[in-house]
Amino acid sequence: MKYLHTMIRVRDLDATLRFFCEGIGLRETRRMDNAAGRYTLVFLAADETPEAEIELTYNWPPEDGSPPEDYGSARNFGHLAFRVDDIHATCERLQAMGVTINRPPRDGHMAFVRSPDLVSVELLQDGHLPPREPWVSMPNTGTW
Repeated sequence: MKYLHTMIRVRDLDATLRFFCEGIGLRETRRMDNAAGRYTLVFLAADETPEAEIELTYNWPPEDGSPPEDYGSARNFGHLAFRVDDIHATCERLQAMGVTINRPPRDGHMAFVRSPDLVSVELLQDGHLPPREPWVSMPNTGTW
Protein backbone atom coordinates (compact mmCIF):
# COMPACT_ATOMS: atom_id res chain seq x y z
CA MET A 1 0.00 0.00 0.00
CA LYS A 2 1.14 3.55 -0.72
CA TYR A 3 -0.20 6.77 0.79
CA LEU A 4 -1.25 9.11 -2.02
CA HIS A 5 -2.81 12.35 -0.78
CA THR A 6 -5.22 14.18 1.49
CA MET A 7 -7.96 16.26 -0.15
CA ILE A 8 -9.11 19.59 1.26
CA ARG A 9 -11.99 21.59 -0.21
CA VAL A 10 -11.01 25.25 -0.34
CA ARG A 11 -13.02 28.47 -0.53
CA ASP A 12 -10.29 30.78 -1.86
CA LEU A 13 -7.68 28.98 -3.95
CA ASP A 14 -5.24 31.92 -4.09
CA ALA A 15 -5.31 32.48 -0.30
CA THR A 16 -4.88 28.76 0.35
CA LEU A 17 -1.97 28.47 -2.10
CA ARG A 18 -0.28 31.45 -0.47
CA PHE A 19 -0.70 29.83 2.97
CA PHE A 20 0.65 26.41 1.99
CA CYS A 21 3.33 27.53 -0.51
CA GLU A 22 4.66 30.85 0.85
CA GLY A 23 3.79 30.22 4.50
CA ILE A 24 4.43 26.51 5.04
CA GLY A 25 6.89 25.94 2.17
CA LEU A 26 5.07 23.36 0.03
CA ARG A 27 5.30 23.51 -3.76
CA GLU A 28 2.70 22.98 -6.43
CA THR A 29 3.34 19.68 -8.23
CA ARG A 30 0.45 19.70 -10.71
CA ARG A 31 -2.89 21.32 -11.49
CA MET A 32 -6.01 20.33 -13.38
CA ASP A 33 -8.94 22.55 -14.37
CA ASN A 34 -12.13 20.66 -15.19
CA ALA A 35 -14.56 23.04 -16.93
CA ALA A 36 -17.25 20.37 -17.34
CA GLY A 37 -17.15 19.55 -13.62
CA ARG A 38 -16.55 23.20 -12.66
CA TYR A 39 -13.61 22.57 -10.36
CA THR A 40 -9.83 22.95 -10.12
CA LEU A 41 -7.49 20.46 -8.46
CA VAL A 42 -4.06 21.60 -7.27
CA PHE A 43 -1.59 19.14 -5.78
CA LEU A 44 1.08 20.28 -3.29
CA ALA A 45 4.04 18.46 -1.75
CA ALA A 46 7.04 19.01 0.48
CA ASP A 47 10.47 18.60 -1.12
CA GLU A 48 11.42 15.87 1.39
CA THR A 49 8.28 13.80 0.72
CA PRO A 50 7.11 14.54 -2.83
CA GLU A 51 5.05 11.36 -2.95
CA ALA A 52 2.78 12.48 -0.07
CA GLU A 53 0.57 15.22 -1.46
CA ILE A 54 -2.23 17.54 -0.45
CA GLU A 55 -4.95 17.89 -3.05
CA LEU A 56 -6.70 21.26 -2.94
CA THR A 57 -10.15 21.04 -4.52
CA TYR A 58 -11.66 24.37 -5.54
CA ASN A 59 -15.28 24.10 -6.67
CA TRP A 60 -16.10 27.01 -8.96
CA PRO A 61 -18.97 29.32 -7.97
CA PRO A 62 -22.39 28.11 -9.14
CA GLU A 63 -23.35 29.39 -12.60
CA ASP A 64 -26.81 30.38 -11.37
CA GLY A 65 -25.39 32.91 -8.90
CA SER A 66 -26.43 30.94 -5.83
CA PRO A 67 -24.02 30.96 -2.87
CA PRO A 68 -21.17 28.44 -2.88
CA GLU A 69 -21.39 25.37 -0.66
CA ASP A 70 -20.61 26.02 3.03
CA TYR A 71 -17.88 23.60 4.13
CA GLY A 72 -18.32 24.45 7.82
CA SER A 73 -15.45 25.02 10.22
CA ALA A 74 -13.42 21.96 9.13
CA ARG A 75 -13.03 21.11 12.82
CA ASN A 76 -14.11 17.52 12.13
CA PHE A 77 -11.11 16.98 9.81
CA GLY A 78 -8.44 16.82 12.53
CA HIS A 79 -5.14 18.24 11.28
CA LEU A 80 -2.26 18.02 8.85
CA ALA A 81 1.27 17.84 10.30
CA PHE A 82 4.52 19.12 8.80
CA ARG A 83 8.09 18.88 10.11
CA VAL A 84 9.85 22.23 9.66
CA ASP A 85 13.51 23.26 9.81
CA ASP A 86 12.88 26.34 12.00
CA ILE A 87 9.54 26.57 13.76
CA HIS A 88 10.24 30.11 14.98
CA ALA A 89 10.96 31.40 11.47
CA THR A 90 7.94 29.54 10.04
CA CYS A 91 5.62 31.04 12.67
CA GLU A 92 7.14 34.51 12.16
CA ARG A 93 6.57 34.23 8.39
CA LEU A 94 2.97 33.05 8.84
CA GLN A 95 2.25 35.75 11.43
CA ALA A 96 3.62 38.42 9.06
CA MET A 97 1.14 37.09 6.47
CA GLY A 98 -1.70 37.73 8.94
CA VAL A 99 -2.08 34.12 10.08
CA THR A 100 -3.07 33.65 13.74
CA ILE A 101 -0.72 31.36 15.65
CA ASN A 102 -3.37 29.38 17.55
CA ARG A 103 -0.92 27.38 19.65
CA PRO A 104 2.46 29.16 19.69
CA PRO A 105 5.72 27.16 19.74
CA ARG A 106 6.33 27.94 23.42
CA ASP A 107 8.42 24.77 23.80
CA GLY A 108 10.42 25.35 20.59
CA HIS A 109 8.91 22.17 19.17
CA MET A 110 5.19 22.37 18.31
CA ALA A 111 2.73 24.96 17.03
CA PHE A 112 -0.75 24.95 15.49
CA VAL A 113 -2.19 27.33 12.89
CA ARG A 114 -5.24 27.20 10.64
CA SER A 115 -5.37 27.58 6.88
CA PRO A 116 -7.67 30.14 5.21
CA ASP A 117 -10.19 27.27 5.00
CA LEU A 118 -9.91 26.61 8.75
CA VAL A 119 -7.95 23.38 8.37
CA SER A 120 -5.80 22.83 11.45
CA VAL A 121 -2.08 22.51 10.65
CA GLU A 122 0.43 21.20 13.19
CA LEU A 123 4.02 22.39 12.79
CA LEU A 124 6.70 20.23 14.40
CA GLN A 125 10.31 21.33 14.75
CA ASP A 126 12.90 18.94 13.35
CA GLY A 127 14.59 18.37 16.73
CA HIS A 128 14.11 21.07 19.36
CA LEU A 129 14.94 24.77 19.41
CA PRO A 130 15.37 26.66 22.67
CA PRO A 131 12.14 28.40 23.72
CA ARG A 132 12.14 32.12 22.91
CA GLU A 133 9.96 35.20 22.89
CA PRO A 134 7.46 36.23 21.76
CA TRP A 135 6.29 32.62 21.67
CA VAL A 136 7.01 31.70 25.31
CA SER A 137 4.64 34.38 26.63
CA MET A 138 2.01 34.11 23.88
CA PRO A 139 -1.30 32.52 24.92
CA ASN A 140 -3.29 30.03 22.87
CA THR A 141 -5.85 31.67 20.56
CA GLY A 142 -9.02 30.09 19.23
CA THR A 143 -9.20 26.41 18.41
CA TRP A 144 -7.06 24.13 16.38
